[in-house]
Amino acid sequence: MNPTKHSLLSAQIRQAVRECGMSMLAVARAVETDKATMSRFLSGERGLRLSTIDKLGTLLGLRIVARSPRKGSKR
Repeated sequence: MNPTKHSLLSAQIRQAVRECGMSMLAVARAVETDKATMSRFLSGERGLRLSTIDKLGTLLGLRIVARSPRKGSKR
């Protein structure tokens, strides 16, 4: 996977978590992970398991939408 696209998705998830109005502890508990793991994810130090990302998506009402590639960009 292209690291830029991966980083972009992670950044969008981080932003959604920060803007959801819930504490980091509440979000961590809701997605069945610990506060330290959530903290490291939000600081960009580590990733999360796909199952945790799925739970975050459900909790925050997120969904992945494929966009058309920009003209001249490689996929």
